[in-house]
Amino acid sequence: MARRLPPLNALRAFEAAARHESFTRAGEELYVTQGAVSHQVKALEAELGLRLFNRKPRGLVITEAGGDYLLVVRDALDRIAAGTDRLLRRQNAGVLTVSTSPNFASKWLVHRLGRFAELHPSIDLRVSATLHHVDFAAEDVDIAVRHGDGTASGLHISRLYTEELVPVCSPDLLRGPHPLRQPRDLVHHTLLHLDHRQDWRKWLDAAGVTDADLSRGPVLNQASMGIDAAVDGQGVALARTGLAAWDLIAGRLVRPFSLALPVPYAYWIVCPKATATLPKIVTFRDWLLAEAADDIQRLAEIAA
Repeated sequence: MARRLPPLNALRAFEAAARHESFTRAGEELYVTQGAVSHQVKALEAELGLRLFNRKPRGLVITEAGGDYLLVVRDALDRIAAGTDRLLRRQNAGVLTVSTSPNFASKWLVHRLGRFAELHPSIDLRVSATLHHVDFAAEDVDIAVRHGDGTASGLHISRLYTEELVPVCSPDLLRGPHPLRQPRDLVHHTLLHLDHRQDWRKWLDAAGVTDADLSRGPVLNQASMGIDAAVDGQGVALARTGLAAWDLIAGRLVRPFSLALPVPYAYWIVCPKATATLPKIVTFRDWLLAEAADDIQRLAEIAA
């Protein structure tokens, strides 16, 4: 059955006028004229067929019917206000589920979660590390960070990181019997490969090194494994600057050579357009961008 509901503005005018016992003061609260409040109340009385106020020279006196109706209206308005407040708090705070790749989660994101929690304690962050690209329509995920070409039909995207591929190693490898001083010194060290051996081939060709034995060194299927192995001093890895940033800034890794190869893809922040302006999503996106900008600045200072 259809609800019989008076206009919300008329109910607000009635409640404010009853509270202040004045059309004038109610108008000041609602940012409308005294006449507008009086008109809304008269229209409400006409629709109900009841007098809600007795107009007196010194103000309003609510009628018995008006007093009974005021209890109902005030309760309804209080419930609407409370529900609205809860909804807005949920948009600003509450659970925020983030989907990203295992590599990005383990080498970039998890190290920084404490900083985010300290800045935004009202947001309950949940991180889901997975290789598949999230289906926002079917999965309970708010925002994602993905490595790709930046094409995401129907989604809001922001570039997070443009990377380069650079050699990285433990500082210990800069010393010892075969210190790394020039690219050719790599022939004395284990090369850590990712998926295949072609990236090292490209980098060595660009560096003019033709006699390195690319058959040596383990082949790993996760970039995080290569970075961790390099931190442990097990060899020299070709790493994406974004994933290696945390260890480079902390001094666990160094770049022995400045030569870098471009990476065709970048990291992107992705979410549905319909939710892109929700406060908690804006907060997390802005924090990601600030962290990435800080990385880029600090990596530049290290390289200088």
